[in-house]
Formats: sequence, structure tokens, C-alpha cells
Amino acid sequence: MDELDKKILNVIQENFPVSPYPYAEIATTLRISEEELLWRLKVLIETEVIREISPVFFSKHLGYKSTLVAMEVPQEKVLEVAEIINIYPQVTHNYRRKHKYNLWFTLIASSDEEILKIIEEIKFKTGIEKIFNLPYKKLFKINVNFSL
Repeated sequence: MDELDKKILNVIQENFPVSPYPYAEIATTLRISEEELLWRLKVLIETEVIREISPVFFSKHLGYKSTLVAMEVPQEKVLEVAEIINIYPQVTHNYRRKHKYNLWFTLIASSDEEILKIIEEIKFKTGIEKIFNLPYKKLFKINVNFSL
């Protein structure tokens, strides 16, 4: 990864344009061709420097409900349970924590009822009873950018 790759990563994290031709705009900003930009992004994805390029929406403004869910899962079942959770497209993040409640995930759905239905399905499919639905009362959003 050279200095130009670092500049590309900074731009796509902080100022990704919302336009019909975002990559052309980024290339112009960086004074390179769109072809070079796309090639460099492809390499960064293939080498797993970039996991994905995707938008992040504020679900509440789109009429959705969201919650954080914590589960107490026996260590030997964590991967199996995580695979079941990951089946749901409403799950946006699923991660392990060093805690009694060791598997956490965020869930976004069209209603509180849908959230409860999915949680009940997950309980049934996994056999895990210790599941806590923790809907947010106040949003604390931390912007994570990696300055390169």
C-alpha cells in the first residue's frame, strides 16, 4: 500500500460522493484516472484491506426500529449460534465479547413486533434462553475513521 492508496482510503471513508459517478469524482479529486482508482480499489479489496464499500443509513429516519441483542452462549456453541443469527438479513452486526453475555448483535426491522418475532425465532432455533433485547433509548453514534 503506497501513499496514493492511503489517500484513496481517507477519501472513501470521509467524503464518498453521493452522485451518479462517485468514482469519477473521487478520481478527479485525487488527480488520477477513474480506471486507476477502480483498479486500486479492486486490489485493496482482494488483499482484504477493504472489506466492503457500502452506505450506512440512519434506520430510524427510514422508519425502521433497531435494537442491540445480547446472548449468553456456551463457548462450544458460539460459532453455531452465530451462523444461525447471520441467516437474518435484519442483522447488521454480530460479534463476540469477553463477557458472560458473549454474543451480541444489532437487529433492524420494520417494527418492534418484527424484532420480537425474530428474537423468538433465534431462541427457538438455537435453544438459547438467555437473550436480552436492548432497544436504544438515546443514540450515541461514534464515527470511526482510520486516518492513514
